[in-house]
Amino acid sequence: MRLDAELREVAALELIVRPRLNPVLSDFIIDLTGIDQERVDREGVDIAEALARLAAFADGARLLLANGSDADYVRINIDLAGIDDPLAGQRFASTSRHFQRASGRGRHVVSSTLPEVFGFAPPGRAHDGLADARAIAEALRRTLPPGGLAALMPVIERDPWL
Repeated sequence: MRLDAELREVAALELIVRPRLNPVLSDFIIDLTGIDQERVDREGVDIAEALARLAAFADGARLLLANGSDADYVRINIDLAGIDDPLAGQRFASTSRHFQRASGRGRHVVSSTLPEVFGFAPPGRAHDGLADARAIAEALRRTLPPGGLAALMPVIERDPWL
């Protein structure tokens, strides 16, 4: 999802990635994400294509945000797939510590629980990538100081884990 300076959604990208190592989804993953094997078979793209499309979508972005160590998992999967990293030039930061502080919790606040923690309606199914991205954006709108993300950029420069 792409956000403007006021953290409003201006574009969205949703991709289903066909797993290489475990091409048949487990019941656990189906139950967790709501994505079934038929959808993966119908809409799924290889990780190389998905990352190329993500890199094109993110082109020009100052920062890619996640809530946790997603960037590490992307890089692990790039290594496992043996492909070039199309996101190599992108800066990543995590909202994890920010949400820990803002919530008063001493532990990581999972993206799918942000609506409950910060008191807003869930923007979709828990563990759906786009819904979780929308939950992160809404939680940021509710917890960042005036100036939004721009106010945190100096902090991000020092610590990408916020």
